[in-house]
Amino acid sequence: MEDRSSNLREFFARYATAQGRARDPKIEKAFATVRREPFAGPGPWSINIPGIGYIKTPNDDLAFIYQDTLIALDAARGINIGQPSGHARWLDALGLQEGEAVLQVGVGTGYYTSILAHLVGVAGQVHAFEIDEPLAAQAKENLKPLPQASVQARSGIADGLPKVDAIYVCASITQPSWTWLDALRPNGRLVFPLHGVGAFGGMLMIRRPERGLVWPAHFISPAGFMPCTAPQNDEAGRRLTAAFAGGDAKTVRSFRVDGPIDDTCWFAGDGWWLSTADPEA
Repeated sequence: MEDRSSNLREFFARYATAQGRARDPKIEKAFATVRREPFAGPGPWSINIPGIGYIKTPNDDLAFIYQDTLIALDAARGINIGQPSGHARWLDALGLQEGEAVLQVGVGTGYYTSILAHLVGVAGQVHAFEIDEPLAAQAKENLKPLPQASVQARSGIADGLPKVDAIYVCASITQPSWTWLDALRPNGRLVFPLHGVGAFGGMLMIRRPERGLVWPAHFISPAGFMPCTAPQNDEAGRRLTAAFAGGDAKTVRSFRVDGPIDDTCWFAGDGWWLSTADPEA
């Protein structure tokens, strides 16, 4: 069974990273190394088809989960292990290096936490936050072989987050949390899905500069996630949906907390805004 799993992972890793246009070879290696079955649980499994719903695999053949699919962790609540090619693309943009510290929000059972742990290596750190206690307990068990990864069963939008080089958020929100921005070290990167509840938006990357209040930012790709268990701004969510429908999200170049807001504004939140102007402008 292990040989079959290994053979499936090798092609799965190549396919997911190619589909996600990931250029860092460490990402393909991580996908090829991490077994997906402990995180998915025993089969048969429910596979999510976006826009359609779940279909159940006929049996527990591992080939069903080594595809570019979403696997249900809790179909009733719509909680899944996310699409591998999307995560490959977003992790490539995050640009993790060995020895870095990364914070993950929305861990599930820990599959992508394990990928993160392999990317930062044994000299790195992965601080993983999962507010759902049963899922957090499963993640802790699954991640025992990786001492660089630690799971906390609490919100990842709380005060006192550790200082890190990167933050990877796997739940949507209508605004970046100030606690995430505060936790970033200079040149730190934040990648998170920005959109309203029940809608689609984009995976936004923000980089903290050495100084100043104008931060480089851009949308990596479209994205759709379950919402963070945190206050969501419904009005901002509606405006975000309208902004993404305009089709010009790719023009965003900077994240700003300075004022006044000018005509380069793509979207204005509460105390922050996204601009189409380069950060140096």
